[in-house]
Amino acid sequence: MPLGFGKSDAGMMRTAWELSAAMLSLVIAIGIGWWFGGVLDAWVGTAPWLMLLFLCFGLVAGVLNVYRTVSRAIHPATLRSAAGHSGAGDRPWGSGEDASTGAGGRTPGDA
Repeated sequence: MPLGFGKSDAGMMRTAWELSAAMLSLVIAIGIGWWFGGVLDAWVGTAPWLMLLFLCFGLVAGVLNVYRTVSRAIHPATLRSAAGHSGAGDRPWGSGEDASTGAGGRTPGDA
């Protein structure tokens, strides 16, 4: 048995990294909502209502981000095929398609 990382190990590491990044983004979204609400409360004088409102916004945004990340990590091939992508060339820079024109680098005036 050879030593080192195999393809499945790399996939597991990528999934672990995505999930840990999602959890970090949850904490950061809640923290930013709390901070922004506190700043607005101090400025407007409505303490603690805007802080609680933006804390809820941050919580919802963080939970949605975790949900999206976990969904991609659990079913990457299913989501890709449901979106109509083959997996190869999902990105504009990898498929030869220009993101600004969407026509493979051609403009509508090209023949």
